[in-house]
Amino acid sequence: MKILIADDEPLARARLRRLLEELALADLVIEEAANGQEALKAAICLQPDVMLLDIHMPLMSGLQCARELARLPQAPAIVFVTAYDDYALKAFEVCACDYLLKPVRRERLAGALERARRFSAKAWEKLSAELPEVPVSRQHLCSFEQGNVCFLAIEDILYFLADRKSTLARTVTGRLHVDEPLKSLEAEFGERFLRVHRSALVAPAHIERLDRLASGGVALKLKGIPERIEVSRRLLPRLRQGLGVTG
Repeated sequence: MKILIADDEPLARARLRRLLEELALADLVIEEAANGQEALKAAICLQPDVMLLDIHMPLMSGLQCARELARLPQAPAIVFVTAYDDYALKAFEVCACDYLLKPVRRERLAGALERARRFSAKAWEKLSAELPEVPVSRQHLCSFEQGNVCFLAIEDILYFLADRKSTLARTVTGRLHVDEPLKSLEAEFGERFLRVHRSALVAPAHIERLDRLASGGVALKLKGIPERIEVSRRLLPRLRQGLGVTG
């Protein structure tokens, strides 16, 4: 069994590793990750059977990591690990996965791994549907391309553009597709992006100027990139108001 331990506390990882070794599981392989982003990358690269996933981690929480894992065709069984008996645990109890409270006991860990062996794709669908909403907006988005995962800092994204079944995220250095609809991105990041077109969200912090087009319309020039984003006539008043522009 290949197991990935994801926890930002070295002592917590060491304790779990020791407990796993004491269980003397057949063909045991243990890997570690120190935060949610490392855990997601390791899960894609190593394809573990089970992840022991801490909930509270820097860069990306365990909840956020689990949501991203749900997008993968072959996701590992998840056992959440937490020091807090809080709102999330009730949701985990109704799912096919398991959770452990710190400090983790060896007998409880053994039981969780037994449940993980029976974890199925159908159970993952249930888990994905019932994961509680993350109370804080993400600071990064994930893009899965050719078996790799890339992380985009929200503060670096200039605009989102609907592109067929996915959404294009543009930064100064390049473009990446994220497998999330524009509507859900607007719902989560509406305080940081303005809708300027039915298919485009733009970060006001990255707007350089408004240009008048020969057609009579308006387009946005963004800092650091050559292309401009056209603004729909219907949304122009709202954009001007959001930017504090009059006239």
